[in-house]
Amino acid sequence: MTTVTVETGARLHFGFQNLSLAHERLYGGVGVGLAEPRLTVRVEPATTIECPQSCRSYVEQAVDALGVDGADVALVEGYDRHVGLGSGTQIALASVVAIASAHDRSVDPRALAPQLGRGGRSGVGVATFESGGFVADVGHPTERFTTAPPGQGSWAVPKPLCRWTLPDDWRFVLLTPEESKGRSGDEEDQSIRTIVERADGSIADDIATLLTRRLLPAVAEGDLAAFGAAVSRLGRLNGAWFADEQGGVYRPPAGRLIDQLDSSPAIVGTGQSSWGPTVYGVTSADRAETARAAGQDALDDAGLDGSVRLVAPGNSGATVREE
Repeated sequence: MTTVTVETGARLHFGFQNLSLAHERLYGGVGVGLAEPRLTVRVEPATTIECPQSCRSYVEQAVDALGVDGADVALVEGYDRHVGLGSGTQIALASVVAIASAHDRSVDPRALAPQLGRGGRSGVGVATFESGGFVADVGHPTERFTTAPPGQGSWAVPKPLCRWTLPDDWRFVLLTPEESKGRSGDEEDQSIRTIVERADGSIADDIATLLTRRLLPAVAEGDLAAFGAAVSRLGRLNGAWFADEQGGVYRPPAGRLIDQLDSSPAIVGTGQSSWGPTVYGVTSADRAETARAAGQDALDDAGLDGSVRLVAPGNSGATVREE
């Protein structure tokens, strides 16, 4: 009997390139893979579904998409859902790849992602599962997506517009306060529809300039300070679209935490990942401990419990091991 283990990392979502119906391409995610936190699933072939309740819906979707009888799935390592780190996409893709391999089948996770309900807006999670690194994707044709995507499985995950390996000495400090989870499912869909219906197209024009003149050159040249400034600006511009739905440019209490992080000389850029509550600071390995302390101080000063992680970029995709 083959046992298959798939391990993958989280991701940060910096924002979208466009949310306005006035432009030809909609969405266009921008983000980066992370070395941590990690998610690991271990699978053996089976004729029924055996798995933890927390991942049952993902396993059921994978089994259905593959047309196999079942799988025995163990979630060896994981991290919280709906905190802005992309756990849903990672566990969905890890499950389908592991189950397929356990049944001696080879699959393309990108091709199957729409059947799993993944990649409907941003392609960052799929791309970082494949190869890690910094990713900006091409988005979807606006005429097909309008305020709601076509039926599940009838579209393709947007391809990467670019993918870059980030320098090994770059770091991200992640603050995840123990606050309410970020939006997902039907609630998220309704919020995005409302945002898209009202979105100011001129913000997308500003983002296009920011992406081509500042962010992509910073990534290509490995300029940490310029990168931090650019992702901070990208987050604030996205926040102008999201403000009415999340209670401000950042979803409270993210704004207070970001203000605190911005005051640290060890941190060169900040933002909120997806709907939060996770916020991030951009730093370097030689300033990492100072940045970590700044993160803990930010939580303490806000009177919040939560976790502070210091992580490297994840410059490679998921790993698959067979035993």
